[in-house]
Amino acid sequence: MEHLNDSSMIANQEQLGDTARLDRRDLLQIGCSSFLGLSLPSLLKATAGKRNGKSVILVFQTGGGSQLDTFDPKPDAPDNVRGEFSTIQTKIPGVLFSEHLPKLAARTDKFAIVRSLRHSDNRHLSGTHNTLTGEPQVFRGNANEDKELSRLDRPCYGGGLRLFNPTLNGMPCQVTVPRPLIEGALTWPGQHAGFLGPKFDPWQVSSNPNDKNFKVHGVQLLEGMTTSRLSNRFDMLGAMNLQQRSLDQFAKGIQFTSQQQEAYSMLTSPNIAKAFDIGTEDSGVRDRYGRNEYGQTILLARRLVEYGVPYVQCNMGIVQSWDTHSDNFPRQKTKLLPGIDGGVSALIDDLVDRNMLDDVLVVVVGEFGRTPTINKNPGRDHWAWGYSGLFIGGGVRGGQVIGKSDRHAGHPETKAYHPNDIGATIYRTLGIPLESEMRDQLGRPIRLNNGEVMHALYS
Repeated sequence: MEHLNDSSMIANQEQLGDTARLDRRDLLQIGCSSFLGLSLPSLLKATAGKRNGKSVILVFQTGGGSQLDTFDPKPDAPDNVRGEFSTIQTKIPGVLFSEHLPKLAARTDKFAIVRSLRHSDNRHLSGTHNTLTGEPQVFRGNANEDKELSRLDRPCYGGGLRLFNPTLNGMPCQVTVPRPLIEGALTWPGQHAGFLGPKFDPWQVSSNPNDKNFKVHGVQLLEGMTTSRLSNRFDMLGAMNLQQRSLDQFAKGIQFTSQQQEAYSMLTSPNIAKAFDIGTEDSGVRDRYGRNEYGQTILLARRLVEYGVPYVQCNMGIVQSWDTHSDNFPRQKTKLLPGIDGGVSALIDDLVDRNMLDDVLVVVVGEFGRTPTINKNPGRDHWAWGYSGLFIGGGVRGGQVIGKSDRHAGHPETKAYHPNDIGATIYRTLGIPLESEMRDQLGRPIRLNNGEVMHALYS
């Protein structure tokens, strides 16, 4: 099984080629993984180059949120479909939300509700891959098996962004907060750059921004380390690399120099540590987002895009948080819906107040929806054939409902939109042409995305 996080500062040799001449063993012997005083290997994934485009925040309802209990309630449906929640009027006449989303209901003029999302994969892992990459997971062996993270997978959005339209600001192309999606031995696919290799992987944070002592390790110099001392060490390491390449010019190794430079750039950047310093936010602002993991994660996402990170994925809970096969209604009422309602609403207000709404696209969606019929537990099971999502900012015309579901919110009655189309819309927002081609692990050309931009969002 492959692990999401790097265990060293050494990049993947096969992806970088054989032009440089330090092999992994030599680097470890020299101690380069700690030579610069770095404590976060993912610093090596800083970006270079110039990008054009807006930013994207994906608020991911991992596990699959219920369309009936959130954005597409059916108050006239039978009890075993309608469920326990009442409905409230939104700012759009005739459009109802769950009673537990009052703040979002009051802000529907600022976003579009899509009620005709659909695909045909009811499995968590491959459904997640589809949502986080904009493409179905590649076939491997038994089609009925749920496939975990693999280097055969498609790249996540941040991986595609770094390949085609990277940043020039010393910030990573993608940050995932507050944790990767891992359950026991299974790591959900769609969370790294797949066949593009580790060089293009996103930066994974594994700490709760609501914790009193929240800190992301590795974004500051170690105690006693000054910029001057770091520069001296960097120069020394460059000399050591040159000498080693001369002595070992025929060995296959890893070109480490560019990644050293990137790590150095990030450590000496004044912005990266500031972006993660959520404690500098006014206490009233933090209260508006909600003093919980969901709210503070979304606040952190706003800070990251504000400081130049173009793509942020907010995992709303662990992998099973929205997987409400049982106790659907108390779980949503007490934690799931208040966290989304408070956090996303505060984000909308902040983007408006800071004149950022047109520059940041926010997508609120899960890997699928939930069954119209309530099961015996009582809960709702997996349902990919019809579900809902929110699209906020980034040029999206607010105050509209796109698509219509049937009377039980089980199937679209109008044009259906697929995860591929969400992916196309995200890539368009990030300034990447959909016809862009990348090379897989065998060198074959593959189109970046096969969906269609959701033009109805902008009309």
